[in-house]
Amino acid sequence: MTRLKFLGKGGSDKSGCPTLYATDHDTYVVQAWKTDRTGTVEVPHLLLGFVLPDTFIGAELIDSGRGTFFVSGNPVTDSETLEQMTFEPNETAVEVAKSRRTYYGISPR
Repeated sequence: MTRLKFLGKGGSDKSGCPTLYATDHDTYVVQAWKTDRTGTVEVPHLLLGFVLPDTFIGAELIDSGRGTFFVSGNPVTDSETLEQMTFEPNETAVEVAKSRRTYYGISPR
C-alpha cells in the first residue's frame, strides 16, 4: 500500500478530483480526468502549484491548449491506495516521479 498525503485540489469543488498527493515512496499521485490513453490523465495547470517546495512533477507535461496538461505515469491499481481517494466516474489516478530541483551556481536563500 502507498500512503498518500493530500497536497491540494485544482479546479473542482467535488469530493474527487483533480487532486495531487505526495506518497511515502517519494513520488506523486495525480488523480484527474481519464483520457483515451491508459496511464494518461488530464489536469488543470493550477494543480501543479501544489507540488512540494523544491520539487516538480518528473513526467512529461503536454499542454492541451485549453488550460490543462496531459500527464502520463503508472496507473494506480492497488486497492488499498485507491481507497484513500474518492473518484467520480470519469476519473483515475497515475503515479509519477517526484524530481528535485538542482541549483547551479549561487544557491537560493
